[in-house]
Amino acid sequence: MDMTALAVFAFATSIAPGPNTLMLWGSGMNFGLRRSTAHLLGVNLGFGSVMFAVSVGLGAVFERYSPVEDALKILGSIYLLYLAYRIARSADGAEMGRITKPLSFREALAFQYVNPKVWVMSISAVGAFLPSGMSVFSASATLTAVFVFIHAPSVTVWAAAGTAIGKVLTNDRRRAIVNTLLGVLLVGTVFLLWV
Repeated sequence: MDMTALAVFAFATSIAPGPNTLMLWGSGMNFGLRRSTAHLLGVNLGFGSVMFAVSVGLGAVFERYSPVEDALKILGSIYLLYLAYRIARSADGAEMGRITKPLSFREALAFQYVNPKVWVMSISAVGAFLPSGMSVFSASATLTAVFVFIHAPSVTVWAAAGTAIGKVLTNDRRRAIVNTLLGVLLVGTVFLLWV
């Protein structure tokens, strides 16, 4: 396994905009980094568990049984549209009053199992970088550990950036515009899944 190539791949795919990064940006902006910690932990543990599952063979199930992959894509799209709606609606003062906390650890962890980007990243990483000459468990654990080690600070950057933006956007109207933009960008990620 080429660790440098894996590290570059892990960084590039983790820092790139996607559903998790957009939601973490919004969470940081609306709730701050400290209150978004459970969301961050759920994203990272969920991502790591998907990576490990794909490494030990779940990816082969999706390749062999395309209806399973299609169902995952549909569920992920529906959930992303719901989250986009929730974020965009937080632009409305009445809705924002009801959204008083970021995603919980459990919600963020569960989302990873229907997040198409996480599955694509995991399958790509396993296909290109799964170490040979090791047991499946050891190779999977190594790949997952390296990826999560790089993934965690990469997505934390987005929550921290959202927190910084949230401190500047004290005007409710401007904050509403940014929340609406984040919702639209999430809808765009769903659109990209289907084209």
